[in-house]
Amino acid sequence: MTAGPEWLLFDYGVGNLHSLRKALDRVGARTAVTDDPARLADADVAVLPGVGAFGHVMDALEPARDDLRARHAAGKPTLGVCIGMQALYQGSEETPDHAGLGVLPGTVARLPPSAGKVPHMGWNTLDAPPESPLAAFAGRHVYYVHSYAAAPGPEALATTEYGTPYAAAVRAGNTLAFQFHPEKSSGVGHDLLVLARKSLEEEG
Repeated sequence: MTAGPEWLLFDYGVGNLHSLRKALDRVGARTAVTDDPARLADADVAVLPGVGAFGHVMDALEPARDDLRARHAAGKPTLGVCIGMQALYQGSEETPDHAGLGVLPGTVARLPPSAGKVPHMGWNTLDAPPESPLAAFAGRHVYYVHSYAAAPGPEALATTEYGTPYAAAVRAGNTLAFQFHPEKSSGVGHDLLVLARKSLEEEG
């Protein structure tokens, strides 16, 4: 029996990515961790976890910028979580002098004052249209910790409302990303990672 594709999680040097790794392990993914951005180019599945601030994350990813854009263009699978999803956009209001990867169009914006408490910390529901691959998760609760989010575009699989609708899950080619933390989202998060693993390993 051959081993499955390796899911390589990038360690930005801050925070704790081990809960995401454990969650991926629980759904059967074969995981590893690296702090070397050069290794992301040839990863079976590159994983950008939900840790850190935008500027710090982009500084850490800078040596791999061209490689990450090239793997997206080539259809190699990538998973982004929280700040890892935000890094896929052209930029963020959090650190305007740092460019994002530009895999997705648009700029990540701070959640509006009308949302109430920012950062948005806690459970919120997913909204997904019937044609979305995540339609079965509409109305289910997932866990968020963030102050910035992207407006829904055609790549959005699901949205969430917090002062304004924003993209909760996106897919462009074989790049899949979640604004929420599936590893903190109990059984719903587990089921979403099962779906993510099946999708990225079969199509990557």
